[in-house]
Amino acid sequence: MHQLLGEEILVHILVPAILASILNLVVGRVNEPSQMRILEDEMSIIMAPKPTTIKYHSGSEKRKKKQRLDDVAQSQKGNILKFFGNKGQVESSSETVVVDVEQRSDDDNGEHELNEDVEALRPHFRISPSAPQNSGPPLPDEYHITTTIIGQFARNHHHQYAISMFSRLLYFNVRPNEYTFATVLHSSTCLKALSIGKQFHAIATKMGLSSNVFVASSLLHLYVKLGMIEEARRAFQDTYDPNVVSYTTMICGYLKNERFEDARLLFSRMPERNVVSWNAMIGGYSQMGQTEEAVNLFIEMYRQGFQPNESTFPCVFSAVANIAAHGMGKSFHACAFKVLGSYGVFVGNSIISFYAKCGNMEDSLLAFNRLHGKNTVSWNAIICGYAHNGRGKEALQFFQKMRGFGIRPNGVTLLCVLLACNHAGLVDEGYSCFNRAKNEYPSVLRPEHYACMVDLLSRSGRFGEAKRFLRELPFNPGIGFWKALLGGCQIHSNMELADLAAREIRALDPEDVSSYVMLSNADSAAGRWLSVSMIRKEMREKGMARIPGCSWIEISGKVHVFLTGEKRHGQMDDIYMLMGYCFKHLKEIPTTSSFSEY
Repeated sequence: MHQLLGEEILVHILVPAILASILNLVVGRVNEPSQMRILEDEMSIIMAPKPTTIKYHSGSEKRKKKQRLDDVAQSQKGNILKFFGNKGQVESSSETVVVDVEQRSDDDNGEHELNEDVEALRPHFRISPSAPQNSGPPLPDEYHITTTIIGQFARNHHHQYAISMFSRLLYFNVRPNEYTFATVLHSSTCLKALSIGKQFHAIATKMGLSSNVFVASSLLHLYVKLGMIEEARRAFQDTYDPNVVSYTTMICGYLKNERFEDARLLFSRMPERNVVSWNAMIGGYSQMGQTEEAVNLFIEMYRQGFQPNESTFPCVFSAVANIAAHGMGKSFHACAFKVLGSYGVFVGNSIISFYAKCGNMEDSLLAFNRLHGKNTVSWNAIICGYAHNGRGKEALQFFQKMRGFGIRPNGVTLLCVLLACNHAGLVDEGYSCFNRAKNEYPSVLRPEHYACMVDLLSRSGRFGEAKRFLRELPFNPGIGFWKALLGGCQIHSNMELADLAAREIRALDPEDVSSYVMLSNADSAAGRWLSVSMIRKEMREKGMARIPGCSWIEISGKVHVFLTGEKRHGQMDDIYMLMGYCFKHLKEIPTTSSFSEY
């Protein structure tokens, strides 16, 4: 009888000695002790045990889960016993069916914690650490067994155990197939273990599997996800007959790294395209700010006969919202209704945001009211819409409705509410919402919420409270906090505090252009022209150039773009004449803004 492994296969399977054997036996490239120590250290970081537990709310649920896991293990028991029995490594006992379950109450709900790793396989199998030197050729079903065990770990997000089991089986001289390699490469990606993934790449290459389309797709995903675009390109070039998944993954990598020409060229070379590859192109361009190209791709996709799905339209609505192409977006809305019929919450949320960003809160509200199955994102979209359109009171009303429906706000919700109060000058209401969040759900608070409060107090001229708020922060304020304070000083010409904020900003980032521009504007408003001249001189000496502001408007289906100091528009004379008329008669219009209260 072989000596049993001190710990089961789910706990610390991969020991340094086994790792050394694997790397020498399979990779064949680690000879120096110093190299071995480095690789052992890398693997020990990945293999550090992370106990994963799952909670059950009732005894019946626990029994059902245990029965399901037992069924899975029993279904493979014969094959696994056959496999490890051939290696002389398994002792199976009908007595090892007792599961050690730690039961303890969690608060008052009687929840039990079960270690799912132990529950899955430990009752059925124990493996001896002593590996035979010559175990004979692999059995025909060993590929299936290996993939089944490792796949079960990976599917349950136990990626360190999947890698450990893979390495253990290599030590038993079991040759993995392409599916097993694909699984462990996916686990390496999830663990962000680039060095381990590269070692698996070397093993796959030595075994002649790296050009297999399944292995290559997993390698591409590893390198793209971890930002190694050149390694991904080489892996793609080495792939024999890449499929649509390989192409799509490589395109996503190019777009993520802003290599748009490479992405478009590869997309044009695809032997076949599907909706997923089109979505990757449209989504990539939209996320990287290439909105016009994203819209053109969607139109091209539709003309070529590909039917968009629920993953296509959110990318398109995001693109047209970024350029405020209201008319075009309404056409896409009609297209979504025609193609999808009753669309889901994912598309519905993007439609709400689109209309809100175009300033059409009536249609945004209509889309919100017609949407079934509203989630937190839906409520955030409508609240943010009102906030960005300066309708702070309506945003607060929907925030109260959201709470009334029992939907818990998250960090985005609170940020939108604070922005709404900021834009409408509702200082006391913003303070109240912030303090309520601190008391009821403090976990959602992030630095940006604190920065928004500084901005709210500064813009309203309550600088004493703003300074006190900054002093009482639970962390050191970053550059955004001082920019918020400087913005308020610019509005109210508080030059003493503006100088303090500017010094703090320069200490944190001496090359920040926006802070120079803000301070220059504040000095200009206060009539400090000498200071303005000195700031602009310093900017010229440092080679700083201010980025001009940009805005646009859609009229009769055409988008008109304007930059700061624009003089090239064909109707510029008429525009300036109309603006002059508006400024001249602006004081004659009675104010209805919330700012009139302050």
